[in-house]
Amino acid sequence: MSNIGLIIEERSRDIGDFLVGRLIPFRKKRMIGPFIFIDHMGPTQLGPEKYMDVNQHPHMGLSTLTFMLEGEIIHEDSLGTHQRIRPGSVNWMTAGKGVTHTERTPQDLRNGNTFTAHGYQIWVALPKELEDMEPQFHHIDEKDIPKWLDANTEFKLVAGEGYGKKSPVPVHSNLFMVEVKTTGAYTLNVNGQLKGEIGICIVEGSIEACGETVGEGNILVSKVEDTCNIKLKPNTHLLLFGGEPFPEERYIYWNFVSSSKEKLEQAKKAWRDKTFPMMENDDTYVPLPN
Repeated sequence: MSNIGLIIEERSRDIGDFLVGRLIPFRKKRMIGPFIFIDHMGPTQLGPEKYMDVNQHPHMGLSTLTFMLEGEIIHEDSLGTHQRIRPGSVNWMTAGKGVTHTERTPQDLRNGNTFTAHGYQIWVALPKELEDMEPQFHHIDEKDIPKWLDANTEFKLVAGEGYGKKSPVPVHSNLFMVEVKTTGAYTLNVNGQLKGEIGICIVEGSIEACGETVGEGNILVSKVEDTCNIKLKPNTHLLLFGGEPFPEERYIYWNFVSSSKEKLEQAKKAWRDKTFPMMENDDTYVPLPN
């Protein structure tokens, strides 16, 4: 496909109470820059018969980025964090050597009404020298995230650096995540604006790239400097993400990421033995998969 190296189609995955669309990892492309995992949640209707209740589970060797388009989530973790995330804001949890957390529908939304939940759960691998860092949590309100307009198109720098701007999300490697929304036709040029590998995730609408039309639910993957101009159709919504890839391979098992297979085995044992950092006021426990 000319300068586009790969098109990845969203695949359905059952994560318990939800069907999500898994974008990466993909058998032909395990990572895009430092991004190692992206799940597309929804859009789905929540209400009296179904709420989000993701019980206590661990992470290691990565940062999680939660980005909601619709609906709200309460995040709690073993650091003592209690944070509500609303559309447009960013939850950035760096697991480092180990952290556990839960994600649930807020109590005040369990009121008998239905509402839409729609967003992205994203994991960013840590540089090798930071894989064992102390866990951290940061919440960034939507008002603090850089935004700008170009013609009829709205840009938001969710994380990292790009377009001459820097997001306040405290990332640990050279990366970017940009939200793009257009009301009319628009030609997007990323060369010189972003660096490294790029994933172009079509949330809604469609684009024309290198002579092909690609619709929602797909990611186009290439290097930024190789990407042709992209023509966005009216009412198209994109997420651009990626950055500089790491020199070492990353291994992934369940919720653990590491440059070392030995560390993955240690994390698995710690979770089985319940010696992982645990939350004080939550006794739920998601077992290690077989």
